[in-house]
Amino acid sequence: MRGLLVLSDFCEDTEALSTRALLKRAGIDIDTVTINESKSIQTAYGVEVSVDYHKDEIDLDDYQFLVIPGGKYVSLILEKDTYIKSLVAHFHLEQKMLAAICAGPRFLGEMGALKNKHYTMYPGLQEEKFSGVYEVDKKAVTDGLVITGRGAGATLDFALEIIQYIQGSEKAKQILKSIAF
Repeated sequence: MRGLLVLSDFCEDTEALSTRALLKRAGIDIDTVTINESKSIQTAYGVEVSVDYHKDEIDLDDYQFLVIPGGKYVSLILEKDTYIKSLVAHFHLEQKMLAAICAGPRFLGEMGALKNKHYTMYPGLQEEKFSGVYEVDKKAVTDGLVITGRGAGATLDFALEIIQYIQGSEKAKQILKSIAF
């Protein structure tokens, strides 16, 4: 499986970069894409990151799952965004896996991907219109094709849910052991 990870200025460092690193460690093919003008972003804590692709350079049919980190960018662009919402709509319609953490699940909720799903996200960001079951005490939740994480402190749990979904629980356990958790 090949995944696509959205990176934007002000994305949360841990949620974006650690998730990517853990997926790569597991041997999962993951590309990064940005909505920025250039293929360079600056994370919430000032790390300059080169992104693999600009949004106009990818073919969504090449990807089987989507990962959306949280961060300040979500509140800055949520109302006016069309691209990330269109990504969610595409993957949801194609019945491909969607994964989002912290504020990232807001995109899923806006596009109806959380309807009748158990999910978690940063406390206080859930909305009734998402029409799902908010699991406030869970670090990461998998419900069908949707994986959500609560926040930066749950990044490991979130990434392991993705790894387990794609490669099984034995691979997730192997990754935990390899990082001396």
